[in-house]
Amino acid sequence: MSIWLRRIYDEPTRNDGQRVLVDRIWPRGVSKKKAQIDHWLKEVAPSSDLRKWFGHDPEKWEGFKDRYFKELDSRPEAIESLLERVHRGRVTLVYGAKEERYNNAVALREFLNAALSSGKP
Repeated sequence: MSIWLRRIYDEPTRNDGQRVLVDRIWPRGVSKKKAQIDHWLKEVAPSSDLRKWFGHDPEKWEGFKDRYFKELDSRPEAIESLLERVHRGRVTLVYGAKEERYNNAVALREFLNAALSSGKP
């Protein structure tokens, strides 16, 4: 079981496993064919208000994660869907942000790994 991250603008690879787009809005300039997305799970993207508040500001990172994790806690069906995919094999969380260290996919992977460590299905 592993969770990878990849920008949607990077070339997909055979090693990506299931590619899951975790943004609320389809990223600009990338066709669905080129992106090779297996599943688009908008439900795990941060709310528009939270995304705008955060703005990929590293100083707001911890606050963003706290708020985002609360949002994810309120969406158990979407999280269970993702965890089931992870149990079946590699999952690559695909995102559109330019910022590679402070984005929702990084936070989501942390949230999912914590759920896996705690023994959630």
